[in-house]
Amino acid sequence: MNDQLVIAGRAFRSRLIVGTGKYRTYQEMVRAHEASGAEMVTVAVRRVNLTDRSKESLLDYIDREKFFILPNTAGCYTAEEAIRTARLAREVGLSHWIKLEVIGDQQTLFPDTEQLVAATRVLVKEGFVVLPYTNDDLVVARKLIDAGAAAVMPLAAPIGSGLGVQNATNLRILRERITEVPLIVDAGVGTASDATIAMELGADGVLMNTAIAEAQDPVRMAEAMRAAVEAGRKAYLAGRMPKRLYASASSPLAGVVR
Repeated sequence: MNDQLVIAGRAFRSRLIVGTGKYRTYQEMVRAHEASGAEMVTVAVRRVNLTDRSKESLLDYIDREKFFILPNTAGCYTAEEAIRTARLAREVGLSHWIKLEVIGDQQTLFPDTEQLVAATRVLVKEGFVVLPYTNDDLVVARKLIDAGAAAVMPLAAPIGSGLGVQNATNLRILRERITEVPLIVDAGVGTASDATIAMELGADGVLMNTAIAEAQDPVRMAEAMRAAVEAGRKAYLAGRMPKRLYASASSPLAGVVR
């Protein structure tokens, strides 16, 4: 209970953040969310019905007593678009927290870091708690922190690719050099071992959507991800044994009867 994820002064027991897209049905999404143990779910502002309350919306299937909604600016390609989307999310009562995405390339969905930093700077001044999705670049991460970001969310691999951690070295550098705000791995996780590796590298949390939603059994995968994040966190805190080139006997020979 003492090892909580704290973002902008708010504490979360779970270090797993889940998404709401790509599920076969809303009912399946609800079951997966419950199984994940997550307390925060992210919702794409531009992909939900915010105006006509008479029509079904995924927001109807998120219990706000159980889950903290983190709106995101998915689908935005300029700082201006992302800023407008964040303002809309706040105006309709979703949250003043925002997962900030500014995409620079349609095929890879890599972030436009220049636009991302610019949007972060504006939104922070307007009172938003900004969690930017970015690449695994220390220089960009430092610029985002200087702009007021409440967390840094580097990708492990391209969004929705399921490739797992592709550059462990960069994540290790980010972990070592970023201490002011949480480091949350966002995008690229495909299965439970990927989440564990990210946490073992020192991530404070993992955000995922496709890995759960596109699994053959999303509910069971959500359970696996919950356990994986917890296991990776415990392993990181425990401190792994050193790697050795040669064998080292599990049972020391000192004191052995000969």
